[in-house]
Amino acid sequence: MIDFEPKYITFDCYGTLTRFRMAEMTRELYGKALDAATLERLVTFFAGYRRDEVLGAWKPYRDVVVNALRRACERVGVPFDENKAESIYLAVPTWGPHPDVPEGLARLAKKYKLVILSNASDDQIQSNVDKLGAPFHAVFTAQQAQSYKPRMQGFEYMFERLGCNPEDVLHVSSSPRYDLMTAHDLGIKHKAFVNRGHEPAAPYYEHYEVNDIPHLASMLGL
Repeated sequence: MIDFEPKYITFDCYGTLTRFRMAEMTRELYGKALDAATLERLVTFFAGYRRDEVLGAWKPYRDVVVNALRRACERVGVPFDENKAESIYLAVPTWGPHPDVPEGLARLAKKYKLVILSNASDDQIQSNVDKLGAPFHAVFTAQQAQSYKPRMQGFEYMFERLGCNPEDVLHVSSSPRYDLMTAHDLGIKHKAFVNRGHEPAAPYYEHYEVNDIPHLASMLGL
């Protein structure tokens, strides 16, 4: 059980709530042209370069995706096609939630104010949020904060807009690297790691581990 009553439950969106399909789409777009080993190297470098692209000054999320795929293609010696990168970016608003999410969020929303802090652009996020099936008190984007996670500025923007402190929230993410390590460094004492299988747990950063969003609701007594 989680023995804590948060003022807000704050969520990462892509990967945690919305099924993040960049690796899947990369395999679909390049799978016929590449051998299996090269394809997986491309997928891995694409993910790594996306993290690198968000660490500096804010730029449009389209540029993050396009630049990261260009760098990944160069790294593995694959011809870069900007149209393929653009198609991945444009597909983001069509992605729906993990199957467990609507039930879990509906249970949580009966008692708590739910908030999203996402590395999204403003023109993407609402379509994804609408598919989650639960009301959100607030949705904040990297574009609004002019900063991407794992940088701290987005979290600080969220606290300012909500009028709360780090110790007032339970932050929920499937990514220690993008969210939970930064949350720890900012003094967010209560964190939940949703184990979606794309990153390992990081217990040093003192998080609860849950299998899915209904599991989180159960841990909060709902």
